[in-house]
Amino acid sequence: MNARSIHRSVGRGLGWLALLAIVLIMLAWVFIPAWLIQPFKEQTAGGLELSYALRRWSPVVTVIGLLSALALVVWLWLGAGRWWRKTALVAALVPIVAAAWLSRQNHFEWMFAPLPRVASATVAEVDFVADEEMVLAVEVNGEAAAYPIRQMAYHHVVPDTVGGVPVVATY
Repeated sequence: MNARSIHRSVGRGLGWLALLAIVLIMLAWVFIPAWLIQPFKEQTAGGLELSYALRRWSPVVTVIGLLSALALVVWLWLGAGRWWRKTALVAALVPIVAAAWLSRQNHFEWMFAPLPRVASATVAEVDFVADEEMVLAVEVNGEAAAYPIRQMAYHHVVPDTVGGVPVVATY
């Protein structure tokens, strides 16, 4: 082995290492906010701040990561030789593309689908909410609405109009 082939081999090894780093960074960038913002778990101000910063920057960071990974894959592909190395290169793109796609999604919308149709009733018409049950109450411009927590438990999000103002009741 001459010095040139050793240099090329080291360069390719660093390329593989850089590709692995991109995979790990992009997955962390997308999944850390999902891990820190868990609806039924106590959250800290620092955790929320980090999560929102990562979510805000994730579309840009994942595009940069995807383009960098594609450039690396093309470069590594040319010297890959064996089929299993090429398979590994393609496999490395799967979590990168997934992270780029997930960075543009709101997984909470999947978990807590808003009510498709909001129906309202007057207090006199309601017989399914007991007096001791908790409700989320809203008053806007002299008009009031109450949303039973038991019914909101799955959806967490109820779009409505109260007092002529569009609101989203959530907890």
